Amino acid sequence: MNPKRIPFGVIGLTLAVAGAISYSVAPEKFWLVALLEGSALLCLIVSFVAHFSGLKAFSSRRSTRMGANSLLMVLLFVGILAIVNFLAARHSIRWDLSESQNFSLSPQTHRMLRSLARDVTITVFTREKDPGYQSYKERLDSYRQASSKISVEFVDPERQPKIAQTYGITRSDTAVFESAGRSVRVTAPSEVELTGALIRVSQDSKKRVLFLEGHGEPSLDDRERTGLSAAREILIKQGYDIGTLSLLKEEAVPDHTAILIVAGPRRPVTTEEQERIHAYVEKGGHLLLLIDPDTQADLNPLLKRWGLGVGPGALVDLQDRLAQGDLTSLLVRTFTEHEITQDLTAAVLFPLARHVTFDEQVGSAWDYVPLARTSPNSWAETDMKGRVVSLDEKEDIKGPLPMAAALAPKLAPEEGKPRPSIVVIGNSTFATNAYVNFPGNSDFFLRSASWLAEERNILAIASKDSALRPFTPNPLQERALLYLQVVLLPATMVISGIIVWRRRRRL
Repeated sequence: MNPKRIPFGVIGLTLAVAGAISYSVAPEKFWLVALLEGSALLCLIVSFVAHFSGLKAFSSRRSTRMGANSLLMVLLFVGILAIVNFLAARHSIRWDLSESQNFSLSPQTHRMLRSLARDVTITVFTREKDPGYQSYKERLDSYRQASSKISVEFVDPERQPKIAQTYGITRSDTAVFESAGRSVRVTAPSEVELTGALIRVSQDSKKRVLFLEGHGEPSLDDRERTGLSAAREILIKQGYDIGTLSLLKEEAVPDHTAILIVAGPRRPVTTEEQERIHAYVEKGGHLLLLIDPDTQADLNPLLKRWGLGVGPGALVDLQDRLAQGDLTSLLVRTFTEHEITQDLTAAVLFPLARHVTFDEQVGSAWDYVPLARTSPNSWAETDMKGRVVSLDEKEDIKGPLPMAAALAPKLAPEEGKPRPSIVVIGNSTFATNAYVNFPGNSDFFLRSASWLAEERNILAIASKDSALRPFTPNPLQERALLYLQVVLLPATMVISGIIVWRRRRRL
């Protein structure tokens, strides 16, 4: 049989294509792919040998040489494109042109990803038509590019129902994070949710945060305006284990408590309870105090042990306050340099706050840093019976005054022992459901908690789900807008109309 009559070249090309298709459909069947590709190579070699003389004569023609030159240029161009695409796939550059930088990871998330100690597998159960599909894809691509320890797989629960049943998936747009036997689920593709899940799944244990109760504090289960349910949910999303503590029943703060939060007590805190709180801090505990003005919970005896205190009256600020609001609704924009306030640009709203004091002699062993201050045009009003209108130099305390402060020991603790720290804020209402979602409030609350929990790499991650940021003017800005919109612009239009009318009248 003449081998030239058998189309080995066509057969070889067909087998090569079949091998490529087999690899894309069933990559685990490597033996089949190897058999097809090996047979294709053998057929192409036989075809080349059988037609060698014809190819030699064909290549000696002038037209063949010109065609070969063109083919070489085409192959060179295709090779360049292949190399460029290969490099782009390995070292891609992305530009986030969304208004709120929705698909750019925050510096806190980048720090967390760099410190990721073990591999994390993320399985996203979603369909291409689902609302969360594109957001999951865009954001998780950013996570995957930032860390080689993250692997992502998308599963369509309708096309692969067995996998969905194995994971117990009951709703679409659910992502399952797995690492070292731990599993965490999220149902929203926001950076806060995704990074919080990474934190929880990559840690061997959750850090415990306890809220003191028994003195009329806002409830963690209360979803009304005065409750703390939103603050609890924010902390849970950041990877904390949240609970409550009554020192009227317990003799000490439990061991391994990362943060003890005393949020807005209304009734007196007993001396025994204050002793137990003090013992917790002295052993290296971390305390967050949110103390409102006009309350019976006198915590000054406890605070004096560290040189701290909370001043009398309520803060009034004629400059940094909520426009058209009460004079005591402070809109704080003045922050000092500290890890808590670093990169904090949004104003924090403190309704009815009190100021924090510090005695340097008593607290000489502690490093005291005011976190937020009122403006120079402020004071602590000690008489709240009547309408606040002016500063009484004899009775009131002139500003600027701090309403939040951080305290840490100047000397590092002994090796292996925790370092105590305290944050005192002269208001608890800013963390309630009514105000915690105000721009800046949740950031300030979370940053304080993260600093106390000694989690420098995961300081609060601001949500980017909405590009809408309300503009809250202070009284000076409000007056400027009033004059511009109500007086200046209408007056300009009237004057322009009169000028045009006079010119036309002269024609």
